[in-house]
Amino acid sequence: MTLAIRIGQSAVLGAVFLRELVVSSFTVARQVLGSRSALQPAILAIPVNLRSRAGVTTLANCVSLTPGTTSLHVSEDLSTLYVHVLNAPDPEAVKDSIKETFEKRIKEIER
Repeated sequence: MTLAIRIGQSAVLGAVFLRELVVSSFTVARQVLGSRSALQPAILAIPVNLRSRAGVTTLANCVSLTPGTTSLHVSEDLSTLYVHVLNAPDPEAVKDSIKETFEKRIKEIER
């Protein structure tokens, strides 16, 4: 894979991250200003299919920098990322969202 392609894919990841940052900021603000009793926090184990420590670190950082989620731990074999989510009424949807928004793009850069 050429450097130009990786730079382009990194730019796409950056744009996706910025979109998630804005959307998540509004979502968290609405949740905090609304009824806090409706929040369903959770700690989720997200299976990771990335090849490198740099990829897993990038994923964990994207998750932590997005409002409403915090990376807690990565398993020793780098196969699972543990994430605290402020509101997870559908935990599987949250896992799928993280994998589709961030992991998918990081995996493209790793190729």
